[in-house]
Amino acid sequence: MRTVMLVIATLVGIGLIAGGSVLVAINRNGPAVLDTVDRIAGKERGVTLAHRASLGPDARQKLLVYRAAPGEGPQPVFVFVHGGSWANGDPDDYGFIARNIAPEGYVVVLGGYRLGESGRYPAMLEDTASVLAWVNQNIGEFGGDPQRIVIAGHSAGAYNVAQVALEERWLVEAGVVAEGAVKGVVGLAGPYDFYPYDSDSTRATFGTVGAGAESQPVNHAKGEAPPFLLVHGEDDTLVKPRNTRALAAALEARGARVDTLYLPGKTHNDPLLALANPWRRDPRVFDTVKAFLKDTTALSVPVQAGKP
Repeated sequence: MRTVMLVIATLVGIGLIAGGSVLVAINRNGPAVLDTVDRIAGKERGVTLAHRASLGPDARQKLLVYRAAPGEGPQPVFVFVHGGSWANGDPDDYGFIARNIAPEGYVVVLGGYRLGESGRYPAMLEDTASVLAWVNQNIGEFGGDPQRIVIAGHSAGAYNVAQVALEERWLVEAGVVAEGAVKGVVGLAGPYDFYPYDSDSTRATFGTVGAGAESQPVNHAKGEAPPFLLVHGEDDTLVKPRNTRALAAALEARGARVDTLYLPGKTHNDPLLALANPWRRDPRVFDTVKAFLKDTTALSVPVQAGKP
């Protein structure tokens, strides 16, 4: 009996060490490792890459379209924009987003944008708006509904989607013609209120081009904004939770809908991890996102004449 217990204890220890090593690897080179872990840990989900598009001369100006089995009629669209301090990141490393969201009944688009010196403000906003313009004009070919789009992002990507949703000039200039097509915005651990610039990455991306308070999502909050879901780890030291609290307060003050989820003991990458296997076993983030998507993209059923 003692030998059996020793073996079990050893296996548990190895598992914990392996799990810790995976988390360390994710923190160092997160998305690519996370994508591999999700592919191994998740069941076969029937999600395929349906299309790849280039949106500009920079290799990072691209998007990927994923879908699962076609539904009855056009499916709502989930557009995800990666993080990486506006200096790193590649949509090709975020297949786990598609593998977990598409089977819920969505066409998933992973959007990229210019990074580093060529991606300084407002390039990241122009490129994110270009992704939405492409979706608005082309997603019907891949079973998506251009009138039911939710945009989401993590960290720097959360900034991108929040800003283009709130400061309407970016979508107008990109040629997004379907008014009201963006039905919701999901921000994971996003920076929304960081002026004066408070880090090397924000000073490099915004300060070097003279951007000011106009670059902050919190300063564009409005009552007619699409519904927002903002998720943040309470122990996030990279992008402090006060960013989410500030944007949520500004939206609420103007009468917009904003849902928040604060995660005690969680740090910057935890909201992203929660959208992949095996971390989906803690359902708080995934179930909250899923419920928000279902609510904001639900088709309204017209009332027939003569019926209540």
